[in-house]
Amino acid sequence: MTTAPPNAAPEDAEGDAAPQQPVPAWRPNAAADDIPGTVAHRQLATGLLHSTGAPLTVHLTGLGGDAWQSAVTRVDHGVALIEVTATEAVTLRAEWRVPCVGATAYWTPDTNASRWLPQSWIVPRTVSLALGAPVASLIGTGDRALCTAAAGETAAPVRAGAGVVEESGEFAFTVEQELTPDGPPLRLRIDLSGRHFATTLHAVTDWWAEGVEHPGVAPAARMPAYSTWYSLHQNLDAEVVERQAALSAGLGIESIIVDDGWQTADRTRGYGHCGDWEPNTTAFPDLAGHVAEVHRLGLAYLLWYAVPFIGRHNDAWDRFKGVVLREVPQLDAAVLDPRHPEVRAYLIEKISRSVEEWDMDGVKLDFIDLFAYADPPPPPAGADHDTVHEGVRRLLADLDARLRRTRPDVIVEHRQPYVSPGLWPYATMVRTVDCPLSPAENRQRIIDCRLTAGPLAVHADMIMWNSAETPEAVAVHLLNALFSVPQISVDLTAQTPDQLATLRFWLDVFRRHAGVLQLGSLEPSRPDLGYPQVRAGDDRTTVVARYAPLPVALPDRDGTDGPGTLLVANADDDPLVLLTATRPERALALVQDCRGEILSETVLDLVAGVNPVTVPTGGLLTLTREH
Repeated sequence: MTTAPPNAAPEDAEGDAAPQQPVPAWRPNAAADDIPGTVAHRQLATGLLHSTGAPLTVHLTGLGGDAWQSAVTRVDHGVALIEVTATEAVTLRAEWRVPCVGATAYWTPDTNASRWLPQSWIVPRTVSLALGAPVASLIGTGDRALCTAAAGETAAPVRAGAGVVEESGEFAFTVEQELTPDGPPLRLRIDLSGRHFATTLHAVTDWWAEGVEHPGVAPAARMPAYSTWYSLHQNLDAEVVERQAALSAGLGIESIIVDDGWQTADRTRGYGHCGDWEPNTTAFPDLAGHVAEVHRLGLAYLLWYAVPFIGRHNDAWDRFKGVVLREVPQLDAAVLDPRHPEVRAYLIEKISRSVEEWDMDGVKLDFIDLFAYADPPPPPAGADHDTVHEGVRRLLADLDARLRRTRPDVIVEHRQPYVSPGLWPYATMVRTVDCPLSPAENRQRIIDCRLTAGPLAVHADMIMWNSAETPEAVAVHLLNALFSVPQISVDLTAQTPDQLATLRFWLDVFRRHAGVLQLGSLEPSRPDLGYPQVRAGDDRTTVVARYAPLPVALPDRDGTDGPGTLLVANADDDPLVLLTATRPERALALVQDCRGEILSETVLDLVAGVNPVTVPTGGLLTLTREH
């Protein structure tokens, strides 16, 4: 079999038959002959070369039939697109291997996984519309992607495996998808270009975005928010919320998210009181009037819904207990079956009241991922969809259309781990998974989410701290969320003047530089070490956050002599920041502490090489480079 040269399209995209294929990565002791039914093997020349210069071949296995066709298209230098279509139902599995040379980390959107290199025999992850995203990257030294791969199917379940092949020192990727004549093809994008891993992941999101229309992100969704969850939990009433909203407005916060507790007088933090979605009239006797008061204070208002849950202590329990995917006894609730039109109509009617009757600006849709965790029974009588993911998509699409009839710029929050690009049209923002008082974890999850969030605004998990925390430590919490939209969740009435000054200063930085922080070119470093330094930039400003005592390189101005601004936020205990420059130049250096107080303002004569500058923990260096 001949292989096309690295920069040419392969002549024989279909490939040659191979009597013996590599064993599936997650079944190391199984032979292909052990799989029941018809098994068809083919090899596919990609025309790509991996890091050692050897050609990359993809091995295709059809489980249950051989009525399928494949094709390869070179779409960029070092990037190929593979498409497999079937004329009969078949389970199609693709596997390829790359040398595990210089590998440092394995990246997926699943933030519950560490960055270690898994073994090839580990059970693959199943991603679908309601859980995860079909993309992964093997990363090497210098933050270069050794191989970034993604599937094009973002709704139906896709099984994605990867890991070290112990016998050969290679790293195997596997993708498996069910194909039918009238269903979507298996589409794979394999990137061996060797670019920065963030660049390859951004290219994947561009690929996913082809043909996808997004309604846009309301401005308030990109500005700091206040959440009631960690600060108040279920201890809510209109007066308490309005007090926090008034203080939030004075800090530059532009929206408030009222979480669990508005719908029940129960304070035991279970979900047995979810499902009726009626206000607790003791705490919120006039919900529309309460929302109007928060609007008068200048804040947008979002309301929380645990979408899949129906609790045992709700009137809706008796009505819907026969159309659930499963019961969750430990939560005192069950997960509704979205394949049933009556379920979808009920949820849409209840959730839409937030904007139609109470004049809210948006909704926080929680626990969508629990639809995916269920082992679904056969469709119930009266169901109009066979699969759960089809029911989920219909639910969210119809809900979005209903909400936008009243409020075209509605704000809709989703949350990790339901980060599939198939959900982009139905959300405006996505928040990281709960990680209270874990700033480093928050940072890693934010960056993970940013890398494949597409058009959505990325929000940090709610930021909280102990009431005795120092202002420097408060700043560190905020700096770990610098490249996202911060959600603050502390009792603002209980903060010290120094804590409030720190919060006010850094929220002002978030606001003034939101364009570059959220929409600029994002370059995180060393995912194997938890992103110890992250930078974002546009054509005028670069922002670097320093989470470890690492030197900070001055950005290249592409040979121009125009002014440029570098902001360095120091979240490390070491105050000595080493700036590295490629040539001598002059710059104005402004150093502020965590409260925004100016400590120094000097002109620096930078030398080619290392230039030390003292920036306190939680502080900010603003370097304005002269002509």
